[in-house]
Amino acid sequence: MLQGTGAAQGKYAQMLFNELFEDYSNALRPVEDTDMVLNVTLQITLSQIKDMDERNQILTVYLWIRQTWYDAYLKWDKDRYDGLDSIRIPSNLVWRPDIVLYNKYDGKITWDAPAITKSSCVVDVSYFPFDSQQCNLTFGSWTYNGNQVDIFTTLDSGDLSDFIEDVEWEIHGMPAVKNIITYGCCSEPYPDVTFTLILKRKSSFYIFNLLLPCLLISFLAPLGFYLPADSGEKVSLGVTVLLSLTVFQLMVAESMPPSDNPVPQWARVIILDYMSKIFFVYDVGENCTSLQCVKEQDAESPPAHPSPTEHGGYEERKKALPKGDGKDEDPPKKLMDGENKANGLRIRDPEGCCSCYRALIQNIEYIADCVRRHKANHAKG
Repeated sequence: MLQGTGAAQGKYAQMLFNELFEDYSNALRPVEDTDMVLNVTLQITLSQIKDMDERNQILTVYLWIRQTWYDAYLKWDKDRYDGLDSIRIPSNLVWRPDIVLYNKYDGKITWDAPAITKSSCVVDVSYFPFDSQQCNLTFGSWTYNGNQVDIFTTLDSGDLSDFIEDVEWEIHGMPAVKNIITYGCCSEPYPDVTFTLILKRKSSFYIFNLLLPCLLISFLAPLGFYLPADSGEKVSLGVTVLLSLTVFQLMVAESMPPSDNPVPQWARVIILDYMSKIFFVYDVGENCTSLQCVKEQDAESPPAHPSPTEHGGYEERKKALPKGDGKDEDPPKKLMDGENKANGLRIRDPEGCCSCYRALIQNIEYIADCVRRHKANHAKG
């Protein structure tokens, strides 16, 4: 748009419009000499962050884009038109059309346009939810090189005075840098202006709804060691803790981008390292208490035969054994087996040894099936 200080009135505005656009073409660059460079000033005003798609790494923002340049064919002497220094015209009549244009008598054109931009933004969630992100907004000419249209900015940062505060992100700055790029295909330079949007995540929501529940659930795991070894609630508590942490991990994974390093540091410590140690200790504890459980069960039932220790020592028992033909078992082995039975020690049945793990194995298989179905549904979607 062409910007001015006054208002267009009456017949002078009509006369000026007819004279300016009688031979004007909006298809050509508005310079008197084709070798001249047309300087364009670019400035953006950030209004609102519409969306930060972390999974697809797309930033959507509301912007006001202001571009200013001088049109060599839209100049006039304001004294000839009763001091008229600006007019408003349809945007499709001038070069680089826009919605509304303000035309100034010295040929200065200001193009203010609201825009919704979608730009790529590489997201690093290693320190989620205490992370900071930097997203670049790069503006440049699509058809003109630096010898035809040069782009620069009058300020060293974007305008944040009209920014509407976002519920999830804080704005810590928007510096602007001009770059001149030369591509391998062309010898001409191509300038652009890059605005870097520095974002800081507000972590209070994730602290109270994600971190604290995970920590409290993790603290429940050591309480299982205070339960009796033969109690079924011990295994149930461990499986419940695992299921709860798995649910929270799936919630985090749904919002994280599928990158090489998508897992936050705290999730690695709590879910991977901490849970692996808990299961290791559970396994060791169950193995150590299994013999004690069998001993207590055997102690409750009376022995089928009287204890050999009540009738003397090993030599006396050996003399009392009947003579065989050499096919019987070794007498010391039979005596040791009998003594072990009398003392309440016997070899556990393999089925009984594994029965205490069946519920745990079934729950783990259920979790694995849920994770596989979740990945399959996500791949289809």
